[in-house]
Amino acid sequence: MSTDTGLDARTAVVEDERRPATTAPAAAAPAPARPAPAAPPAAPERPAPSSGTTGGNPWIIPLLVLVAGMFMSVLDISIVNVAITTMQNDFGATTDEMQWVSTAYSLAEGVVVPASAWLGIRYGLGRVYTIAMIFFAIFSTLCGFAWDINSIIAFRILQAIPGGVIPVVALAALYKIVPKDKLGAAMGIYGLGIIFAPAIGPTLGGYLVEYVNWRLIFFINVPIGVVGVLAAIFFLPTFSRTKGKKLDVPGFAAVAVGLFSLLLALHEGPKWGWTSYPTLILLTVGVLALALFVVIELEVDEPLLDLRVFTHWPFTNSLLLIAIISMGLFGVLFYIPVFLQQYQGLGAFETGLLLLPQALVMAFVMPAAGFIYDKIGARVPAALGLAIVAWTTWELAGMTIDVSHGHLELLLAARAAGIGLAMMPIMTGGLGSLPSFLSENGSAVNTLVQRASSAIGLAAMTAMMTIQQAQASADRTGLASMPDGSGGAGGSGAGGMMMEYQMYSRLQSLSFVTAMNDLLYVTAILTALGVPLALMLRHGKPAPSDGPAMAH
Repeated sequence: MSTDTGLDARTAVVEDERRPATTAPAAAAPAPARPAPAAPPAAPERPAPSSGTTGGNPWIIPLLVLVAGMFMSVLDISIVNVAITTMQNDFGATTDEMQWVSTAYSLAEGVVVPASAWLGIRYGLGRVYTIAMIFFAIFSTLCGFAWDINSIIAFRILQAIPGGVIPVVALAALYKIVPKDKLGAAMGIYGLGIIFAPAIGPTLGGYLVEYVNWRLIFFINVPIGVVGVLAAIFFLPTFSRTKGKKLDVPGFAAVAVGLFSLLLALHEGPKWGWTSYPTLILLTVGVLALALFVVIELEVDEPLLDLRVFTHWPFTNSLLLIAIISMGLFGVLFYIPVFLQQYQGLGAFETGLLLLPQALVMAFVMPAAGFIYDKIGARVPAALGLAIVAWTTWELAGMTIDVSHGHLELLLAARAAGIGLAMMPIMTGGLGSLPSFLSENGSAVNTLVQRASSAIGLAAMTAMMTIQQAQASADRTGLASMPDGSGGAGGSGAGGMMMEYQMYSRLQSLSFVTAMNDLLYVTAILTALGVPLALMLRHGKPAPSDGPAMAH
């Protein structure tokens, strides 16, 4: 409840002080009731963020502490991408196995997110955030010491547990400490952890992989985690907790089984066959488990997630748009580095440098988008941003194997501007539409949608890529084998074998690019479908308030 915070306690005191002024004849009756909100004991819990409007912005320092943790947890999703090829060579694993290094993390993170809201309410947001940072650093260290493909996947799953908790409690804490009329600016800064981290990840990871060691992409989290924990201890305000709140174990089990089953079916479907029994069974189990989760949450007294958040259309609408952006963002972030390294021969750091401009663009656009939201609301920046993303993704879909790096950089930077312009206004508008007592659940559902859509979207894109690439390869191989083709013209001896190998490599490259372009076309169309939804978002300057976001 909002009375858990100092800001809300101060608001309660102000409301009580106003009440006797309008009912002066009954002054004797309300007098003993005035201490009921327990404002004086609650105030010491939140000494730092008093108003957010006077004496500077006292919520800025706690916000930056939250951004640091968020940045670290999200960075690990993308920083691994540029190391995939190097790790694959070290471990002797297949590309399909290596994809689980990213997929397993995203899946495990998505599974733990629903329980994160309960942890924050039960044990206090600040305490849970600090503990999660500690364990994230510990499990990152284990990832750095991985010795084979199975160990790295296992350690990534462990790392994802605190990695899934951090975003939820950080976002919930943000809505506790930032005044409503400053949410746009605050979310613009906070968004650097959500969007800027995945964009800067390839550059940082590329440098470490190429010039130092890929294991450093995990070890680097240790000093960041230590600094983050110390900052959280000294600068985060104390948040109250609700003792005795039970964990909804049946609900948690249902959503965990549902998400895992769907992702596994999407990941293994191309190999098993989409009509095979294992794939159909997993899809059926996934859908039924998620349906059971909804039933459980509507029946239990203390649900894992309060599904009343979905009765607020602005919030539900924002989730649909976030899912669209997340699927497109992480799919492109995964496959573009693979294309540059495996089919254009770039090194990891070169790949990172080529992707750096989009990160810089996001770093500039996202805070600006937050200020725009504070002035005119979410509709215009969200619709414009999604339109830019759809157009630039469509243009990317025309790539060839020899695409110029300058052209690619320009399109990726423009696409990043669209994502930066749309993402934070969409999130802020959706969460800001919820009553304060649903803020923790809203944060959990928001993060769950981001993580689940990213993981499921990447798995679906991988399945689509596998099918399209196999089809394109078969078509081109058939053409090359025709009597008029060059398939049988390689001759014999070393020269002929070299020619056949070069032809095979060329066919594989062209097949990959064709499949990736098809994927980009689908992503562009899906993003364009989000523009009408963005036009339904709230327009106009949010109503000012000294406290956390309330329904309006």
